[in-house]
Amino acid sequence: MTAKTMTMGRRMALFAAVAAIASCAVSRDGPTKREIYEGSVMRSGDAHVVLVTKRVSHAANRPESLGFSHALRSGALMGGDTIRPGDVISLNVYENVPEGLLAPETANNAIVEELQVDDAGFIFVPYAGRIRAAGHTPDALRRILTSALDEQTPDPQVVVARAQGDGATVSVTGGVTAQGVYPVGRATNRLSSMIATAGGISIPLETAQVLVTRGNRQDSAWLQDIFSNPSLDIAMRPGDRILVRQDQRAFSVLGATGTSNRVTFDSRQISAIDALAMVGGLDPLRADPTGVFVFRDEVPEVATEILGIGKFVTDVRFVYVLDLTAPTGMFNARDFKIRDGDTIFVTEAASVLWARQISALTGSLTAAGAARRVARGGTD
Repeated sequence: MTAKTMTMGRRMALFAAVAAIASCAVSRDGPTKREIYEGSVMRSGDAHVVLVTKRVSHAANRPESLGFSHALRSGALMGGDTIRPGDVISLNVYENVPEGLLAPETANNAIVEELQVDDAGFIFVPYAGRIRAAGHTPDALRRILTSALDEQTPDPQVVVARAQGDGATVSVTGGVTAQGVYPVGRATNRLSSMIATAGGISIPLETAQVLVTRGNRQDSAWLQDIFSNPSLDIAMRPGDRILVRQDQRAFSVLGATGTSNRVTFDSRQISAIDALAMVGGLDPLRADPTGVFVFRDEVPEVATEILGIGKFVTDVRFVYVLDLTAPTGMFNARDFKIRDGDTIFVTEAASVLWARQISALTGSLTAAGAARRVARGGTD
């Protein structure tokens, strides 16, 4: 091998080493603090980057309200004795004549059993005809039948008994002890009593929600609120469907924390401090306590109040900044509430990224040295 050829080989090895150093990629958890700020609308992005203060927390902490609509809350209680379609009626008719219309020869009364109220609310009684029963109490139906039969037999005495049928029922499913279909009666004519009839809840009370479907309407409320606010303990209606479910809200935590995970809410409100604690807090070896960010699509009303400019009509991209080293930083993080769908990202400290870059560079230089030795034939 000539000296010229060896020189060319060494140069090519050096060029390869320089290219490796220039292209070395440093692994990291996500964007740096500088890159997040670059995404601001004031620079080259489309998000509003806002430092969390007491005023910002007050505006952003708009409670996520749950509650039943006026249409569900305004319904009156159904009478416990009211006859409904599907109920079964039994009659006992006493007649004051030896040979009555309904009574057998050896008795002065006739028992008519299992007259089921049809879907239209009617029953058929011999000699009285088709009588509307639904909507009446047994006593009211007794008076109606007495009047109708009086034209056929003198001074009849009618006894009416009602057996609750399947026409006035409510289904209870989800996080209850005994899922099933239950009749609406005197003891189960409100939401709380219907849930109690199903054995109570089998999920934590703190995060239990109740979804009620009536016709085409669906509303939900916190179970705790139903007990603390009597107006939410709504009256039951036949056909109502009750679903008891655990809170479905969740948020994600990424970056320099104990763990990166998607976390479900374990209480109705979670602060930023609580959220970080749920994943093990900040990583003491990597995290930058000045770079805790909360990414959120903010609702128009809150965005307008915080920014104080224009009037937004659609959701707005926000990046809330928490500096835990500021004089009030820990208080701000404690007061700022996390919402469903939020993403919390903790950036790495600049020194950590620098150390990782140096490590990658050192490894590349070592590789370049080895390549140079190979080019020289294994000698320095």
